[in-house]
Amino acid sequence: MAEATDTIHRVAARVLTLEDLELETLRALNSEYLRHHPEEVAAFLNERSPEDTALLLARAPTPTAAAQILERLNPRVAADVLSLLDDVLVRAMLAVTNPVRAAQIIGGLDPIGREGQLTRLDERAAEQIRELLAYPADSAGALMDPRISAFGPDTTVEEALRKMRTFKEKELGSIYLMDREGRLAGAVPLGEIATAEPETPLRDLIRGEPVSVFVNASREEVVKALDERRVATLPVVDAESKLVGVIRYRTLVAAAEAEATVGLQTMVGVGKEERALSRVRFAVRQRLPWLEINLATAFAAAFVVGLFEGTIAQFTALAVLMPVVAGQSGNSGMQALAVTMRGLALREVRPTHWPRLIWKEAGTGIINGFGCAVVTALAVYLWSHSAGLAFVIGLAMVISMSLAGMAGAAVPLVLKALGQDPAQSSSIVLTTITDISGFMSFLGLATIFSSLLT
Repeated sequence: MAEATDTIHRVAARVLTLEDLELETLRALNSEYLRHHPEEVAAFLNERSPEDTALLLARAPTPTAAAQILERLNPRVAADVLSLLDDVLVRAMLAVTNPVRAAQIIGGLDPIGREGQLTRLDERAAEQIRELLAYPADSAGALMDPRISAFGPDTTVEEALRKMRTFKEKELGSIYLMDREGRLAGAVPLGEIATAEPETPLRDLIRGEPVSVFVNASREEVVKALDERRVATLPVVDAESKLVGVIRYRTLVAAAEAEATVGLQTMVGVGKEERALSRVRFAVRQRLPWLEINLATAFAAAFVVGLFEGTIAQFTALAVLMPVVAGQSGNSGMQALAVTMRGLALREVRPTHWPRLIWKEAGTGIINGFGCAVVTALAVYLWSHSAGLAFVIGLAMVISMSLAGMAGAAVPLVLKALGQDPAQSSSIVLTTITDISGFMSFLGLATIFSSLLT
């Protein structure tokens, strides 16, 4: 009996040892996954509650691994998570987090919450983030990393390489030289340093004037500098040409993507600042004024329709076919608008190119209008057995689509020439023009050729 009991205890102990081993293996696998796949983890956690996310970050193998996930979370989600973590972990995470990303996360909080998070950090990290938060949201100052990797012109290649091995940041692209007053004196590509003799002073490796942006430069200006010079890192200077930070490659790419996509919002009357997870009150404040303007323009289109009330009452088929003309002209105008907006964003066209653009869109609209008019007129004739109605809607299609194409090119060009954002609610303005031109051409022609509609 005693032997049997001992055997059972040994088997039970072996089972527990195996379970402990499996648990440790599972924990190790989880740690490796968190460390090497932060993008996938962050994408998963963005859909989870802040409590679940905070629990996982608290169990991350290192603060660096937790910071990699925090950087990739939606900033609003990350801000909620920070308030659930203890001070020690938050301080350790933000110490190794890109200051730009940390500022984006903390900047999403209300003033009281923002200050509460900053007091949890060490003095230097908090000062860096406060400096970034002091700049306008889409300026170079808000995008830059204040951790500057700069040397004096007399520093040798050997000394520079020795110092660079201690840097935490790896996106160097080039290193920058400052004079005694802290002003930007030049840039040296890493390739030049790697192939130069160890005793060569860095000033001998400068190639041309360094490209830089002013600290208050807009995101559009930052993207323009990137497009013109194709740099991996972009130095940021103040009014005295002193080097205050650097915009790194990942931030440059993110800025370019944001600049390219922000037009999708502003075209339809949504503010640049709104995000997918913005609060309802903020979203309403951004959208409602433009919706009210759109409502006023809709009444303008309705007024045009009202001018032809008698004609519509006499020929009720016109009411059925009006949306066809207005919808087709609207689509034609939006195509021209999209192409023109892309040309402006890529700097392929300028306001001085307006004659060529307008004539191009007019020609395109006429040809496309004829193509659509043939199909539309045939369909209307088969439906109504009225050759006059088919003729009127076909001719209206050609006129309205050519006018819509010209308007689609003209609206952003006019806004650009006036110094305004060419994407700012341009679709609302265009929709008004295309609706009015579509209704006016169709109902106007129907009134003129009313004798053919009987």
